[in-house]
Parts: sequence; C-alpha cells; structure tokens
Amino acid sequence: MSGPATGRRRRVNVLRALLPCLALIACDGTLAQAQTLTPNMLNPERGGFVSPQDLPLRRTGDTTTDPTDPTGDDGLRRDTPAPSRIGQIPTYGLPAASGAADTGFDSLNRTRQKPKLYPGQARPKPSPGPGTPAPPTPAGPAASTPPLRLSIPPSESANKTPLAPALAGTVDGQPARKRLKVDDDPFGAVGDYAGGFLIKSAVELSGGYDTNPGRTFVPQGSPFYVVAPEFLAVSDWERHALVADLRGSFTGYGNTFPPTADGSVSSAPTNLDRPDFTGHIDGRLDVTQDTHITSEVRLRVSTDNPGSPNIQAGLAKYPIYTTLGGTFGVDQNFNRLEIAAGGTVDRTVYTDSKLTDGTASSNDDRNFTQLGGVGRVSYELTPALKPFVEAEGDSRTHDLQFDRFGYQRDSSGGYAKAGTSFEFSRLLTGEISAGWAARDYVDPRLDRLQGLLVASSLTWTATPLTTAKFYSTTSIDETTLPGTSGVLTHTYTVEADHDFRRWLTGIGKFTWGSLDYQGDGRFDRFYSAEADMIYKMTRNFWIKGTLRRDWLDSNLVGNSTASTVMMLGVRLQN
Repeated sequence: MSGPATGRRRRVNVLRALLPCLALIACDGTLAQAQTLTPNMLNPERGGFVSPQDLPLRRTGDTTTDPTDPTGDDGLRRDTPAPSRIGQIPTYGLPAASGAADTGFDSLNRTRQKPKLYPGQARPKPSPGPGTPAPPTPAGPAASTPPLRLSIPPSESANKTPLAPALAGTVDGQPARKRLKVDDDPFGAVGDYAGGFLIKSAVELSGGYDTNPGRTFVPQGSPFYVVAPEFLAVSDWERHALVADLRGSFTGYGNTFPPTADGSVSSAPTNLDRPDFTGHIDGRLDVTQDTHITSEVRLRVSTDNPGSPNIQAGLAKYPIYTTLGGTFGVDQNFNRLEIAAGGTVDRTVYTDSKLTDGTASSNDDRNFTQLGGVGRVSYELTPALKPFVEAEGDSRTHDLQFDRFGYQRDSSGGYAKAGTSFEFSRLLTGEISAGWAARDYVDPRLDRLQGLLVASSLTWTATPLTTAKFYSTTSIDETTLPGTSGVLTHTYTVEADHDFRRWLTGIGKFTWGSLDYQGDGRFDRFYSAEADMIYKMTRNFWIKGTLRRDWLDSNLVGNSTASTVMMLGVRLQN
C-alpha cells in the first residue's frame, strides 16, 4: 500500500520507537513532567507529531506547589517574582580553610577534631558554603518583594575600603582577633631568640672630660673615653629559669699624672685607667610547684675608688681585685608562707701593686675567703603586701694571718633585718627593710664594727611619662688603715625619669651617703648630682649626654675633693 496512510504509519512507528527515550528524559525532570507518553498522546490530525501544548514543561525556577489550585498546572504561578539580590554581598570561591584535614588545626586556628556527641544529641548543621541559594519565597498573594537591608550601616561603611572576611574576623568559626599589647617602651631593645633564650646586647661608646679624675685635693683634669658592653640572656621555658646579666666598662684617660712631691696617701697613680665588671647568672630548678632549688654565680672585677685611703702612695696604676662567688639554696612554699635558705661562698683576690719606681708590692694580705649562710621567712598577707624577716652570718679568713701593719684581719659577722615587699596598683612597687649589721675581729685591738642597715628599692610611676626611684644600700667593707676595723658605707639615691617625647628622655639623679672608718675617727660624706638626656633615634641607636658633679667632704684636712664630669656618647643595642 502507498499514499498518505503509509506515511502516517511510518511516522507512528518512529514515535513508538522513541517512546522509551522520551520517558527517560521526563523522569530526569529537565524537559517534561514526570509522566510516560502513550500512543493516545499522538495527534493524528497534526501529522502524528506531539504538540508542545500537549506536553506542558516544568518551570525549574519555582518549586512551590498548591494542591488546591484548580488550574491543574501543579500550583505553578508565572507572576511570582524571583528573590531580590539588592544589598546582598556575593560570596566567591571556597570558604576559608575548606581544604584542611579532619585533625589538628586549620589556617584560622580552629580545631578540626570532630566533636563527640551524646546519644540522641542533634548534629550541628554545617555552615552554608558559597553559592548556596537563598530560602524559597512563599507564593501567593501574601508574597512580596523583601525590603532593602544593608548588612553594614552606611555611616560606618562610607568612604572605607572593605576588608577581607579573614582580616575583618567575620569568617564563620574564626576565633576573635587578639588585641595587640601596647608597647611600654617603643624604643627599647627587642632582642633575638636563640633556642629557648631571649638575648639582648648593647654597647655604649662615650667620651668626655673630667676635671679631677684622681679625686685629689689639688684637681688636675683629663679627657677620657668609656667602652661599656652589656649582655642579657633570659630563658623562655614553661618550667625552671636561667638568667645571665653581664655588664662591664673600661675607662681610659689621655693624660698621665706624675707623683706628688710629698708622696701623700691621697696622691693618684700616674695611670688612671681602670676596668669595672659586674655579672651574675641566676638559676631556678622547679622540683615541684612549691619547692625550688635556687643558685647564683657572681663575678665582680674592679679597683679601689679614686681618692680612697686604701690606695698606696707611689702607684703606677690601680691594683685590680676580683671577687668570685656563689649562692646555693632552697625555696619552699607552704601556702602563703615562704621559707628560703642557702649557703654562700666568695673569694676575693688582689693583683700586685705596680709602683712608679718599677718595683711591685704584694697584696696577699688583702686576699680572703668568705663562707656564710642566709635565711629568709616571708608571708603573703595580700597579693600586694609581703612582709619578711632575713638574717645572714659569715666568716672571713685571710690568706695571711697578719697584714702589712701587723693586724689580724680575720673576722665573723652578719646582719638581721625586717621589711616588706609591696605592689600597690603597679604605681608603687619595690622592697624596703631596716636592721642591724655587726662584725667582730680576731685581733683584740680592732673594735667591733656595727651600725644601722638600710636597704630599699622603690619605684613610683607618677604618670605614664614620669617615674621616680629610690634605692639605698649598706655594706661593711675591708680597709688597710692601721687601727681601723673597717668601713661602714651607707648610700642613698633618688632618681626621676621623664619622657618629654617617647624618643626624648630626661633623667635627674641625686646620690648621697657616708663612709664611717670606725677605729680611725675619719668620717666622710659624699654627694653627687647628675643630669642625663637621651635621644632615641631608633630602637638600636641612642645618643646620650651626661653632666655630673661629685663632692667628697671629709673631717680630715686635705682629703676633701670635688670633680665635674661631662660626657657624650652613643648606645648601640639589639
């Protein structure tokens, strides 16, 4: 058969063969509704083709259905507007730290460990990632365009560059950003870390003029220079501690001073160059939370002070003495009660004196070894007030039984004092104590040396730019004067620091004290007024100027002195 009927049958057979493919497309939901085509859907009047009106398509932009809608189009409404995107901040890319592992920490310092959930506990919902569509808008007469809302008020965001979410701290789950600590000393040395130690170093190079470097009755001036290195290392450990503080200087003078014609004791050496070094290394071993083993190793290198009666006549240069010692003890805490005890050992050795005639004089009679012990009991009344009681005893044994004048200098003595340490709102901090010191000598011709002991170290922060300090010390020193037991030395210092700018600091200092030569009748008073100006160019480079005036007032005629020191230098630190 041929004709129109044959053509129609061929087209019907082709459509029947395509029915399975059309059914799969309809199930996927991309072109047609979820229904199966049947031969009844063919329209013979239109040449056997299926009309688009006969296959209604599903709109993917709207999934809301209304079962009560009698239109039969499954509740779809063509007049429903899409959600407004005005005022919405678009999100691009992937969330921060999305590629991190399930353990450890991610780039936002968040832990990646999965939380442990109790039985029946709801699992936390993950935060929506970028590209997540907004919740659907309900259809119907009540649906309307959402109001325009900005995430940031215009008054805060106007003329401001937007920050990345990671910098602004708005990333979901990111911990709050820590506020940076205010630097109390913006021009102070930063230091370097070497392993578990913070190391700071510095050196000061200065030059100036001293109107009386030998501190003689008849002044004679000289230019001088000073090289003063410093080294500080502090451990940064969770337990235990170790601190090394080393400071030294060398003062050199450009002139030489010939010996005086009368050869008086107060005459200065011909060469006034002298070193000075003070260093200590402190350690603490934390056995338990309340038990600590403490130790200290100390070293002192210096000379007799210019103008001291211990200086021999006809010296070519000052003899150098070295004191090496240590303290080893234990600290034990019983709640608020703290008990500390330790033993001390010190060894002092003098070099031989070089005289102007080329000969040398021995100072072995000045060498001695000191052994002693110290104990301290303190109780913390409040976190800001901690009174204490301290006692010390020692014995000094000289290398030679008799000194150059035939006196036996071996002795024993100590001190006892009481005081308190305090800290009031960090405005007034420090420690102050008072007591009594005494020393008895083997030689019966030497009287007991005794006197009031005052020790303090106070810091008062008057304003953020002004700081006042007060500190005092008391010591019992050896002497070579015949018939004199020793020297009881009291020293008091008041200091005020003021920052005119953070980079410009002025320092005023006043020191006074007394030297009591018990057994000789000599009594000296000394005073010193000093003004410093420091210009801090950078953290590593400072410029420092010093002007100082020293006085020594003695009750013995011919021993009073005065001197003015002017100095300018730089400080290099790291």
